[in-house]
Amino acid sequence: MKHKNNRKTKPKSQTHTYEGTLDVTRSGIGYVIVENQEKDIFVRPQDFNRALHGDKVKVGVTRHNPKTGKMEGEVLEVVERKQTEFIGRLEMNADFAFFIPDKAKGTPDMYIPAGKFNGAQNGDRVVVRITDWDRKAKSPNGEVVSVLNAADENDMAMKQILVDAGFSLQFDDDALEEAARIPDILPATEIKKRKDIRDILTFTIDPADAKDFDDAISFRELKNGLYEIGVHIADVSYYVEPGTVLNENAYNRATSVYLPDRVLPMLPEHISNVLCSLRPNEDKLTFSAIFDITAKGDIKNCWLGRTVINSNHRYTYEEAQQIIESKEGIYKEEILLLNEMAQKFRKQRFKSGAINFSSQEVRFTLDENGKPTGIVIKESKEAHQLIEEFMLLANKTVAEQVGKIKVNKQPLPFPYRVHDKPDEEKLLPFVEFAKKFGHRFDTKTPTGIAASFNKMLAEVKGKPEQHVLEQLGIRTMAKAAYTPENIGHYGLGFENYCHFTSPIRRYPDIMVHRILQEVLDGHPKADKKMGEKCLHSSARERAAMEAERAANKYKQVEFMQQYLGDEFEGVISGVAAFGFWVETVLHKCEGLVSIQSLLDYDDFRLIETEYCLTGRRSGRTFRMGDKVWVKAISADLGKRQLDYEWVVKPGDNADNGDRTPPIKSLKSKAGRKRR
Repeated sequence: MKHKNNRKTKPKSQTHTYEGTLDVTRSGIGYVIVENQEKDIFVRPQDFNRALHGDKVKVGVTRHNPKTGKMEGEVLEVVERKQTEFIGRLEMNADFAFFIPDKAKGTPDMYIPAGKFNGAQNGDRVVVRITDWDRKAKSPNGEVVSVLNAADENDMAMKQILVDAGFSLQFDDDALEEAARIPDILPATEIKKRKDIRDILTFTIDPADAKDFDDAISFRELKNGLYEIGVHIADVSYYVEPGTVLNENAYNRATSVYLPDRVLPMLPEHISNVLCSLRPNEDKLTFSAIFDITAKGDIKNCWLGRTVINSNHRYTYEEAQQIIESKEGIYKEEILLLNEMAQKFRKQRFKSGAINFSSQEVRFTLDENGKPTGIVIKESKEAHQLIEEFMLLANKTVAEQVGKIKVNKQPLPFPYRVHDKPDEEKLLPFVEFAKKFGHRFDTKTPTGIAASFNKMLAEVKGKPEQHVLEQLGIRTMAKAAYTPENIGHYGLGFENYCHFTSPIRRYPDIMVHRILQEVLDGHPKADKKMGEKCLHSSARERAAMEAERAANKYKQVEFMQQYLGDEFEGVISGVAAFGFWVETVLHKCEGLVSIQSLLDYDDFRLIETEYCLTGRRSGRTFRMGDKVWVKAISADLGKRQLDYEWVVKPGDNADNGDRTPPIKSLKSKAGRKRR
């Protein structure tokens, strides 16, 4: 949601203006972080001009020291708010209230006028939304969005994470009303405009707990011996139209957010779980990529366009995997043939330069109150790969088709999903580290790097160093993003790629559908704001990922509270000057062993190129990938922080045998540096 700050400020003498993100420290001073700018711009609180922590702002530089490069400035305009909703406490007066935010970081109190309490009482914990902010006022006006249940700590913690990440907890009333007004019955006039494939075998494969099925696959054998395979995606763009409040709400979120105990959807439930969900035995509007494929997996033809489908069956991943393994079950011939094709696509992808990083998903089992009771590790199996390969095929094909289109002799602006080649500065230390495990890298070409990665990943499978080399390898990679500049997707080995297959949970997919339809209609229009929309979508995606990590960390800390004082085997998952992180083998819960807690043993120093801490006297090293024993000593839910303590076990090669460790369990000391 954009909020312009049109205040005309008295110009101090300004040398340059920049656009960046305001970072407010705990002490209340601010720095504007400008991309590709070496020095941040210092801003005093009196010069924030109604900007808040995390806002995208325009800043004017008022002082600049050429020798040091240090700059000072003032905020001229709020370009985009990071968040408009906040959690805190309500202080009631006779006909108005004040909202006192929980967190500092420069967030002001808010004035809540009568009629905007939404049932809240004095002292209630509430979610409040900024409604307006007069340029002469120190504080904004707000309204209570919802009252929180103070007894439900888990609910409050999850909502706090979402709000801090800039996600609205509720849809606007107008958006909900627009969604509710959309009829469930498909208009006959709309069905006539589309390719009708309701009589062709179609099914979905999704997680067991999924409610929004946004992709389906159809299958039939043609008379010429080819197989017609359709990838059908919920046609969200039919229901969510530009210019509506519904569209504005979806764009502002840009993505659904998946926390351990809930989903914050991008779209209201009536759309995501009812109108657009490709549920069995219901007619649904879809956008499709339909391929003619040989038994060997060669693609002979492709058709793109709008369709109407009726799914015959809903599989869970587990059910589809059972058919693949047992070769028994409903529509087994079709599932087995599709799986055979998918595995051929997959093999060809890796042969063409895609990198085969394995995915291991850790999830919590939760009780009725959201409290974690156990850990479940999910691995990608062939049923997952079946869906993945056909979705990748559809995404790649759409990007290839749109990539050919020009408007006014210029490429049509389009939200490509891109992934840059590895950064040499990050890659070379990793290559040197991998050598210690006997892996050699060809760094002469991007193709050689990808082939080296795949060779290493195949060789380390099942070995103790697998996890650390995979994780470090991923960290050397660039971040995938949305952009109109098509530089290809290095990790997938595709020259053209976009997101077409998940419009229920990703806004860029809706943009792709709209642009593709314009192309198919023969009237593509160049969107001059495509770059801005891509930046926004990428930023919201990163915010969602950070929220998901924070929520998972909260659950880890909550889960480990029951094991304080217990000892676990773990693997060192990261090192820093102030300590090392350990992930327990049993529960996959990561905590920090502070360097302060090791002082009784030795004085340790970080060797960055070796990814390790080394003791000056003992020579004892703690290197990424090493197995160690730790004791859980602290689990702070408020800070979402686990603290471990190194435990020396009999036979532990504590210092290469040069001396006997002085104590069994090294005690933690206060005052460690924070991460």
